[in-house]
Amino acid sequence: MVKLIIQIPCFNEEETLPLTLKDLPKRIPGVDRIEVLVIDDGSTDQTVKVAQKFGVDHILRFTQRKGLVHAFKAGVDECLRLDADIIVNTDGDNQYNAADIEKLVKPVLTGEADIVIGDRNVNSIKHFSWIKKRLQGLGSWVVRKLSGTNVIDTTSGFRAYSREAALQMNIVSSYTYTLESIIQSGNKQLLIKSVPIRTNQKTRESRLFRSIPHYISKSILTIIRVFIFYYPLKSFFYIGGTLFSLGIITGLVYLFLQFYYLPQANNLATLILCAILLIMGFFLFMMGLLADLIGCNRKLIEDMIVRIKRLETESKQKTNHF
Repeated sequence: MVKLIIQIPCFNEEETLPLTLKDLPKRIPGVDRIEVLVIDDGSTDQTVKVAQKFGVDHILRFTQRKGLVHAFKAGVDECLRLDADIIVNTDGDNQYNAADIEKLVKPVLTGEADIVIGDRNVNSIKHFSWIKKRLQGLGSWVVRKLSGTNVIDTTSGFRAYSREAALQMNIVSSYTYTLESIIQSGNKQLLIKSVPIRTNQKTRESRLFRSIPHYISKSILTIIRVFIFYYPLKSFFYIGGTLFSLGIITGLVYLFLQFYYLPQANNLATLILCAILLIMGFFLFMMGLLADLIGCNRKLIEDMIVRIKRLETESKQKTNHF
């Protein structure tokens, strides 16, 4: 029996949650059971009562707001505990067309993908400004290059995960799970697929960022941090290699000035700069090797966590069976 759980992280969504819930599919070919999980991120309005009124299957409540990333991770863990075979994440603001959940689930059911991400076709969204569309496109291009995937809309939260993909997911960022999960999945060689999906009319302003500069700075820092976290040797090699190369160039400039162009001048500053760049480059190489060793240890720990999760869920399934 294939069980699908649709998880909906919510914070003060009493007005929009009814719109989201009423459009959720009741049947999907290949899925035997569909359940709904609402994660209440410390709402101060009637979000929980609305969820109860609509008869959602499960409600996970926080006593205070912890943020979207924490709500997403807690939801995935709860779905695994509830024996979900497929997990779909959608937003409580009714941003995504719920009828397209079937599109997300199908590639997972057929084994074509471990993770399916809905492509909103950002350029066609009317309430997105020109700047936001360009930034979304640029950001998605950067994440594709860093992750080695072909995800078109990397910030889309409308996603489907196979049970195995959910078990292997280990988000450490506190700002956004969307970018990190893609880079992480590329690192773990999980198959990701994009499918076109529809969006609904805008119901409220985004709560993820206060302004465009805030969004840019947070996203850049997140991408850099996540890339260094998963590809430490490559990251430090690029930076250290650049500095070391500049040091060699500076050394050649010093030799040229000292022996050919300005032999009588004091070129000590150039020599000092060369030494600093070479030392910094070599130091970053060493840091990269150390970080890579730490990264190997982290991978072993992540493998252990996945094994523990798998054993816990299998043990629960056997208990329920008996």
